[in-house]
Amino acid sequence: MDIFATFVLPALVGIGIGILSGMLGIGGGTVLVPIFRLAFGMSPIMSTATSLFTIIPTSISGAVSHVRHKTCVPSLGIAAGLGGACTSPIGVWLATISPAWLVMLAAALIIGYSAVNMLRKAWKMKPSAVPPASRPTEAADAAASRSTRSRGDAGDLRTEVRGASAIPTISGTAETLADVGGPAAASPAGADESTKLTRKQLLIGAAIGLGAGLASGYVGVGGGFIMVPLMLSLVGISMKQASGTSLIAVMLLAIPGTIEQGLLGNIDYLAGIAVAIGSIPGAVIGARLVRLVPERTLRFIFGGFLIVAAAVLALNEMGVLG
Repeated sequence: MDIFATFVLPALVGIGIGILSGMLGIGGGTVLVPIFRLAFGMSPIMSTATSLFTIIPTSISGAVSHVRHKTCVPSLGIAAGLGGACTSPIGVWLATISPAWLVMLAAALIIGYSAVNMLRKAWKMKPSAVPPASRPTEAADAAASRSTRSRGDAGDLRTEVRGASAIPTISGTAETLADVGGPAAASPAGADESTKLTRKQLLIGAAIGLGAGLASGYVGVGGGFIMVPLMLSLVGISMKQASGTSLIAVMLLAIPGTIEQGLLGNIDYLAGIAVAIGSIPGAVIGARLVRLVPERTLRFIFGGFLIVAAAVLALNEMGVLG
């Protein structure tokens, strides 16, 4: 039973978090803190410390993938990461001197904010009513009918059918990309890969990292909820780049805070390692499931779960739940 509670159960939790990460591209901190606190019964400071520890290997895995696929801006990620590395130990120190309820309340507010953001994006997404595959077929049939009436030759017919079936596919892809990441996301492949930032943009990135590192050290989350929107609005990179860039920053800024938490003896290493191990196959499963389950439905379900988790976390710390 001890082995199950200390290693198997956290590994199963890691698989679930990995699946969500692979399907939605979310970080694990917003899920880990309430699970460690409510399901595993860890103290508030141990919940945030173990979450911070677990974030490092998962963010390294994600960052390597983004660098390989050139969907990030490494220089900006490093700048933000170094800025955050300066303040994450301050966040840890503030957490150690703060009342436990205040740390958990701050975590609940951040989790609630992430949930509202997720639900807002899900609400804006268009539900997929007609399978894309059916539209090219209809267009092809119409094209074939027109071509037959005009007595075109067989070669023209094949060309027209191919052209008619290709048009809806291209426009459908552009629509999907625009829904997910706005106009920048719909740019041609490779257009974002050669981004060159000015010194001013890198300094802004470092300043963004300062705030993210403070929040990361205090409540044990990665800080992507701060960095991604600010990188979009202040630095001007695309959504496609922002997620991967924030993972590079998280990979760096979490290290000093984790070292400090380790020296203070606040980390449950077995649980953290087990969750990290489980998240690796979970992410692979999630990446495959994303083709089967509509993203809009997933966002509604997970956003609702996060709101409940944030509410329970806050009520638990206030003693309402006993």
